Amino acid sequence: MRKSSLTIMAALAATGLVAHAAQAQSVRGVTRTEIVIGMHTDLSGPAASYGVSSSNAMRLKFDEINAQGGVHGRKIRLVVEDHQYQVPRAVQAANKLINRDKIFLMAGALGTPMNNAVFPEQFKAGVPNLAPLTAARSMAEPFHELKFQTFSSYYDHIRAGIKYLVEKNGRKKICTLYQDTDFGKEILEATQDQAKAMNMQVVETATNTPIATDFTAQITKLRAAGCDLVAMGSIVRDAIVPYATARKMGWNDVDFVAQSASFDQIVASAPGGSTEGLYVGAGTVMPYRDTATGAVAAWWDAYKAKYGSDPNIGAVYGHNIADLIITALDRAGKDVTTEKFLKGLEGISGYRDIFGGPVISFGPQKHQGTTEVLFFQIQKGRFVQIAGPLKY
Repeated sequence: MRKSSLTIMAALAATGLVAHAAQAQSVRGVTRTEIVIGMHTDLSGPAASYGVSSSNAMRLKFDEINAQGGVHGRKIRLVVEDHQYQVPRAVQAANKLINRDKIFLMAGALGTPMNNAVFPEQFKAGVPNLAPLTAARSMAEPFHELKFQTFSSYYDHIRAGIKYLVEKNGRKKICTLYQDTDFGKEILEATQDQAKAMNMQVVETATNTPIATDFTAQITKLRAAGCDLVAMGSIVRDAIVPYATARKMGWNDVDFVAQSASFDQIVASAPGGSTEGLYVGAGTVMPYRDTATGAVAAWWDAYKAKYGSDPNIGAVYGHNIADLIITALDRAGKDVTTEKFLKGLEGISGYRDIFGGPVISFGPQKHQGTTEVLFFQIQKGRFVQIAGPLKY
């Protein structure tokens, strides 16, 4: 029996299968036939429109590549867990993905506090984090060998937006309205830093809670200070309501600029055109089907055919994340390991998505794909790019 086993092992070794099987078994989330990707996101909470669409788009892309035989013969399996946009649930979901599913990579995880809470155990397990759905600076800073972010940060968006509006529209009195959260404080810091860089001052500030519905007091305060440029630390509703409040009050000689957390078609298509004229800095492009051509039109139609709804900006993020994963896995080669995958990512240079977003390049000490900002204004219910890529 022993002789027979040795004979079989020798035969396998001669074909290279033993080495390949041993390598595959030694890498978490990788077998001879598949690679397991994990994602903790919101599928049923307040940010579900992002979580559902981004995970759907990732599956669509992975299904496409799997139908072609996968990457170097391995299929990609995406395991998605719902955290309902709650930190404790995110920790539970990530623990399941890391310890039970033994994922190779975490990708597209949604939410700043959720990612920050998960990072310690995730990195302890040696699981890389790619393209989280938050533009907080902590997704790439401080540098960590396992952290990779693809797009520019909220901080970048606000600084570039302020610089553009001061230079192009002659704005002189910078103010800010921001959520009293870690997210909002990043916007405040960006506003202060850009004002300082331009030898200006922040004239006035106002804050709101994430669930605020009445912004009369904040808008009155900012207007009384003579602000002509307001940087917004807002997401969706708290971008729509204060802007609409200002316009209803007849305050029109002022620019409002938000960042990618407000880069949602819900904001652009607010009832009654109440967000017309709002400026937004972002790290990607907002496609529309009636102007899409080529690969974007084909992607849009495939998404709608499979899921029964039009893709939103979350789907754009999901597609781009999946495509980058495939690109890095292809570069990593047949005998993929975490180290080879990381080198595959770090070797990506001059990458551009099908939507025409900023060029993404990584490197051994550069895990922020880009700091470029695309600048949009809401016109006739759509985000229209008016400038970019911008830097500050």
